[in-house]
Amino acid sequence: MNRRQFLKITAVSVGVSCLPGLSSLAKSGRKHNIVFFLVDDLGWTDLGCYGSSFYETPNMDRLAAEGMRFTDAYAACPVCSPTRASIMTGKYPTRVGITDWIQGMRKQNPKLITPEDRHELSLEEITFPEVLKRNGYTTFFAGKWHLGSEGYYPEDQGFDINIGGHDKGSPPGGYFSPYNNPKLSDGPKGEYLTDRLAEESVRFLETRKDQSNPFLLYLSFYTVHTPIQAKQEHIDKYKAKLESLPGLKENLFRPERVSLTKLKQNEPSYAGMVESMDTAVGKVLDKIRQLGMDQNTIIFFMSDNGGLSTLPKRRRWAPTSNVPLRTGKGWCYEGGIREPMIVKWPDVTQPGSVCSVPVISTDFYPTILEMVGLPLLPEQHRDGMSLVPLLKSGCVLDRQAIYWHYPHYHGSGHRPSGAIRAGDWKLIEFFEDNTVELYNLRRDLSEQHNLAAALPDKVDGLKRMLNDWRKATGARMPRPNPDYDPSKDPDVEQ
Repeated sequence: MNRRQFLKITAVSVGVSCLPGLSSLAKSGRKHNIVFFLVDDLGWTDLGCYGSSFYETPNMDRLAAEGMRFTDAYAACPVCSPTRASIMTGKYPTRVGITDWIQGMRKQNPKLITPEDRHELSLEEITFPEVLKRNGYTTFFAGKWHLGSEGYYPEDQGFDINIGGHDKGSPPGGYFSPYNNPKLSDGPKGEYLTDRLAEESVRFLETRKDQSNPFLLYLSFYTVHTPIQAKQEHIDKYKAKLESLPGLKENLFRPERVSLTKLKQNEPSYAGMVESMDTAVGKVLDKIRQLGMDQNTIIFFMSDNGGLSTLPKRRRWAPTSNVPLRTGKGWCYEGGIREPMIVKWPDVTQPGSVCSVPVISTDFYPTILEMVGLPLLPEQHRDGMSLVPLLKSGCVLDRQAIYWHYPHYHGSGHRPSGAIRAGDWKLIEFFEDNTVELYNLRRDLSEQHNLAAALPDKVDGLKRMLNDWRKATGARMPRPNPDYDPSKDPDVEQ
């Protein structure tokens, strides 16, 4: 055992020793299992219960009818690794030093030199799976990790079992076996990855059917991340559906700086990936019911960033659309950060309820601890707020604002930026030219009416809050590139 491992174990032990332990939780009936579904790149409107008329998601729609659906849930970053780190730690990505996807993008001839990022989640962080494990939970992980290479895998961060989680952000062999995944054995040729991860999760549930101790099942899908690969029967199904809906067949795009944003959901392969994800969730939920665990299991569902709807103009393609939200993955507009989120807490959340209070991915950590009766660790999950009050009664949270810091370039055409949401107000700051945009989300969900010029006092107040937050969380800023040559920048009109 190295020093960091010793310190981590000691910290968790001290943090949980002063309040009721597992045995008292069992006596009080608060020993709940936790199942956490995380989907990669799923957009806000990619589920039927969030408004999609093209994609078919009966299992997710059923889950929403049984739990609470959040309309204003946010990822901590418009790309994957930082959001995943925020879920594990309860901290904003700025605090853990992961503000871009691992390994990130290196733009040629950038106007700004972007900050260096960590390429792994520090072992000194006490993840929420570690806390659960130290309190008697069996912890299982399947799917995408993307928070570090060997030595920083799920099994190094609190999971007893890791199936498929390693350093890559997209499936190295694609979605059909052979997978070329160092943490996942190949299945029969042509086996579909999303199906396999569901089957592995179901097998794990079978091992817990005696319910001798609680468990955490964290199913982190690789889907619907590129490459866009679906099973042929699904492709055929949605091609036929598209033929019956002629109004969807034409691709429409909206200009977005140097990029184009797709305005319609009409890609059969992407629709097939969404359906496979939905079926996989259904298999896990059905097994939980079959084993009689459904009244003692809390379900979470979330996406790590917005749907991929915005790409450079030369592509004239994107797999999905987030309309009415602006842009998608990689941007601090709503389409890049607002996510579908559902929580089912048996006998607590009102079935079919809807919550419009803004929440963010840092909130899962303290929420889970409070749900299962463990003490909070405020020095660890310092940027999260427990959602238990919302889940119980739907009341508001005492939170001043939510923040984002994405000081990097992205393949979608995004330029370094940051953002703040305070109440209905949203301010976005672009670092290349120090411009700001101000929107009232209640009146302008699509962020089409920039009010910055009309409301300078509101801009100044939100900018001060954003600057203070960056200082408090140690956010690293980009700096001017002394070798930048505008004549060689393809994104600048010559």
